[in-house]
Amino acid sequence: MGGKSAGGKRKMITVRAAPSNPTRAFVSFDGVTVPAAIGRSGRTAFKREGDGATPIAAMKLLYGFVRGERVGALPTGLSLIRIKDDMLWCDAPTHAAYNRPVRAPFKASHERMQRKDGLYDICLVLDWNITSRRRHRGSAIFFHLIRPGYQPTEGCIAISPTAMRRLIRFMRPGMVVRVI
Repeated sequence: MGGKSAGGKRKMITVRAAPSNPTRAFVSFDGVTVPAAIGRSGRTAFKREGDGATPIAAMKLLYGFVRGERVGALPTGLSLIRIKDDMLWCDAPTHAAYNRPVRAPFKASHERMQRKDGLYDICLVLDWNITSRRRHRGSAIFFHLIRPGYQPTEGCIAISPTAMRRLIRFMRPGMVVRVI
C-alpha cells in the first residue's frame, strides 16, 4: 500500500454514510473499510458553525496533533504537533483567529486540544474552511478517535484507535478525505 495507485493518481480516503444510521459511516482506503462516527446531525452540503453536521466535501489532510505521552511515535508522512496543555482551537466566528489554533489564555469561544476523553489523542486537521476561510462556515473539522459505542461527533469523522493506527501510516499532506 502506497500513496499512489498504479495509474499514478493520489489515493483518497472515502467516507460513506451508513444506510441505516445518519450519524454512522464507513471509512474506506486502499481496500480497507472501517466503521466510523460522523456528526450528530449527519452530513450536509451547507455546513454552518455549530450545526453538528459533517460537511459533504473533499477535504485535504493538512497536519495533525498527537498526545505523545499517550500515543507515542506514529509512522506517517503527516506533520504531527505534540499537544500541550495550553493548545486550543478558536471556534468563535467573529474572532480574527476563527478556525485556527490558539494558545491559552484565550477569552473567545474555543475547544481544548488536550482532552480528558482521549478523542484528540490522534487528531488530524482537515482543510474545511481553513485555506479559504469564511465566518460561520464551520470550524474544527477533524479526523480523530472515536467515543465508545461510536457516538456521534460535532461534525468530525471519528474512527477507532486501531483503525487510525492502521491508516495513518499511509496518510500524507494533501491526501483527500472525501465525504459523500
